[in-house]
Amino acid sequence: MIVAAVLLLVGLVLSAFFSGSETGFYRVTRVRLVIAAVDGDRISRGLLALTNFPAVFVATTMVGNNLANYLTSLGVVLLTKEILSSHADITELAATILFSPLVFVYGEMLPKYLFFHAPNLMLRRSAPALLFFTVLFAPVSALLWFFGWLLQTMLGETPLRVQPALARKELREVLQEGQEAGILSSSQRQMAENVFDIGGGLVESFCRPESQVLTVFEDASRDHILQLAKRYRKPIVAVKASRTRAWVGYLRVVDLLLDDRPVPQVMRPLMPLRRGESLIQALLRMQSDRVAVAQVVDPSGKTYGLLYASDIIDRMVRNRSGRLPTPAFPKLVRPVVPAERLLRRDPAIRSSGSSQADD
Repeated sequence: MIVAAVLLLVGLVLSAFFSGSETGFYRVTRVRLVIAAVDGDRISRGLLALTNFPAVFVATTMVGNNLANYLTSLGVVLLTKEILSSHADITELAATILFSPLVFVYGEMLPKYLFFHAPNLMLRRSAPALLFFTVLFAPVSALLWFFGWLLQTMLGETPLRVQPALARKELREVLQEGQEAGILSSSQRQMAENVFDIGGGLVESFCRPESQVLTVFEDASRDHILQLAKRYRKPIVAVKASRTRAWVGYLRVVDLLLDDRPVPQVMRPLMPLRRGESLIQALLRMQSDRVAVAQVVDPSGKTYGLLYASDIIDRMVRNRSGRLPTPAFPKLVRPVVPAERLLRRDPAIRSSGSSQADD
C-alpha cells in the first residue's frame, strides 16, 4: 500500500511539474532571460538554450508527462487493489475515473494557473529540475530533435532563435515584457518607443520652413536682436545675409548676454544636412558637434528649412501619441508678420536692418 501511495504521489508531482513548466516556459519574459544570461547566470543560459532548441524542450515535457501519467495510473490501480482487495477490471476502471478529478486539479489546472500568473518566479525555481530531466531524457529527446532537424533541412526553414541581439521589429514586444516584469517604468518605455518611432523618420519631418523661423539680418544690432527674442520668447534667432537673404548662421540669446564680442563673432554656423537623412543620425551629429540648428538642403542645393535639435528632444520626452506627426511649434505671443511688412511697420527695426519671420 505504501508503494502504491508513493507511486501515486510521485506521478502527481511529476504531472504538476511538467504541466506547469510547459506553461511557464511559453510565458516567461524573454528579455529577462537574455539580460540574466549576458550577466553570466547559468540557469538563465540553460533556459535560453532550451528556448533556441524548442524540439528538445517539447520532447522533454512529452516524455515527462507520459511518465507521470503512467506512474499515476499504476499507483491508482495498485492502491485500489490494496484497499478493496479486488482484481475486477470494473473496480480498476471506476477507481481511475474517481481519481481523475484529483489528477486534473492538482496535476494540471493548479500548476498551470500558478505558472501562468508567475512564470518568471516559478520557472526560475523549477529550472534546475527541468534542466536535470532534460539531460535525463536526452536519448529520447535527441531522436525527436533529429527528425526535426531533418525536416528543417528538407524545407529549408530554421527555428526562431532568441539571442542577445534582438531585431528592431521585436523591440516593442520586448519593451512591453520589460514593463510587465518591472524592469522598465512606463516613462522609460514611452521614451524608448518614441526613440524608435523617430528613428524611422527623416530630417524633413521635423524641419521648420522659413515662415516658422525667427530671423534677423546679419547687420542687426545686439539690442534689437535681444528685443525680438524677448518679444517672441525664443532662445535662438536665425541670421540671414543682408544682400542674398540666405541663412548664414544662428544666434543664441545666452551668448549675446554673456559674450561682449561683436555680433558676427558670436554667431554660430549652421550644420548642413541633406534632405532624406535619418533623423536620429542627424541628431547624433548635432549633439556631437554641439550644434543647436542645422540647415536642411535638397539635392539641388536649395534650402528646405531649419532643423532644431530641441524639437527632436522635445518629441522624445513629451509626446505620447506613439506616431510620427509633424511637430506642433509653440505659437508666438504676437501675430505672425512677414519680414517685408514688419520692416515697413517698425521704423526701429528698419533702421537697424533686422527682420523677423514667423517662428
